[in-house]
Amino acid sequence: MTAINSPRDRYKAVWIIFFILGLGTLLPWNFFMTATMYFTSRLKSTPTNGAVVNQTANSTLAAVDVRNVLESKFNNVMTLCAMVPLLIFTCLNSFIHQRIPQKLRISGSLSVILLVFLITAVLVKVDMTPLSFFVVTMIKIVCINSFGAILQGSLFGLAGMLPASYTTPIMSGQGLAGTFAAFSMICALATGSELQDSAFGYFITACVVILLAIVSYIALPKMEFFQYYSDTSSSKPGTDEEKNMDLLSKESPGEATAVVSLTGEETTHNISVFAIFKKIRVMALSVCFIFMITIGMFPAVTVDVKSSVANGSIWEIYFIPVACFLLFNVMDWAGRSLTAVCMWPGKDSIWLPGLVIARVVFIPLFILCNVQPRNNLPVLFDHDAWYIIFMIVFSFSNGYLASLCMCFGPKKVAQHEAETAGTIMVFFLSLGLALGAAVSFAFRVMI
Repeated sequence: MTAINSPRDRYKAVWIIFFILGLGTLLPWNFFMTATMYFTSRLKSTPTNGAVVNQTANSTLAAVDVRNVLESKFNNVMTLCAMVPLLIFTCLNSFIHQRIPQKLRISGSLSVILLVFLITAVLVKVDMTPLSFFVVTMIKIVCINSFGAILQGSLFGLAGMLPASYTTPIMSGQGLAGTFAAFSMICALATGSELQDSAFGYFITACVVILLAIVSYIALPKMEFFQYYSDTSSSKPGTDEEKNMDLLSKESPGEATAVVSLTGEETTHNISVFAIFKKIRVMALSVCFIFMITIGMFPAVTVDVKSSVANGSIWEIYFIPVACFLLFNVMDWAGRSLTAVCMWPGKDSIWLPGLVIARVVFIPLFILCNVQPRNNLPVLFDHDAWYIIFMIVFSFSNGYLASLCMCFGPKKVAQHEAETAGTIMVFFLSLGLALGAAVSFAFRVMI
């Protein structure tokens, strides 16, 4: 049976399911990040006797935002609790996916994340001491990113068994997650709603999306299109053991052995992660470099750019939410989605790593924008238009090139190695995020 004889993806049902699963992987975390103001507001110092602080018109406390140690360190500790588990569990997933069934990894991760957000939504209405709230919040962040790493790696591995275009809906869904969160932030600013009400709405919305992702994943194995590629990747119809051994004998030493399954269950024999990495190293290192540059600049540097044309107008309030967060996520989503209709350059073209390396130009471009405060470098691109143009190209190239790399990676190996290749790609994506977070401190010091 060949790809010509494969069934059609009726009504693009499988494509839509992967889009929803992609949305479900990042929407919870994006909503969590959007509600940072809510979290820090609950960490403000309160009197030990529980009495209400008396704030009068001539009181100093009325003009001062009292921040205790927990509040001031929240963002730093949150980043640490997010990045470390993400990197560790993405690495672990590259190995444990051969030992833990795919269904358990994906459905189990989604269920744990759903439970975490249900608890988070409930705790919005529960009074807690700042220390207890801080500890519980960090535990939730560790859980979300640990199981999120397993979910994301397993999902890209699953998509690797299908045609290359089916990685696109995952990337597109993830892009929409950021756009949706940024739009929600702007709506909250426009309506002036209370932080507590906004946070509760964020978390309930996240719960609904995760529940939808769980239902979609349950429906996936029932799709004839998915069944065809799933069966093809786990066994070779029409071949017997002697033919399988013959195929193995043609592989070069050190390469992964084939997946053999007579019952349809996932069973692997000695798949070499290192051998697969050698085949996809250009794509893996490219996606790592893409996200290192992106996270190095966004949002650590880009969020501190000040508008030079606002002059106290309402644009000053909306400049960063619109020109930074919303514009980045919309154009990133557009770039990820474009790979559904255009996949240039090809997986073996030198242009792809070349364009990836060329993104290093965004480091000086953004650093020389009107980033404030600054001590060392001059401002060369003062006008808001420069910043907006740079942001459009920066975010679009991030989405498009990252999506290409994630699509091509699993297609540079044999079909039975595709899932492992997908998890390796996600590990290098996560490594890029972690490296970007580290170098962002250096970029900020340069300014």
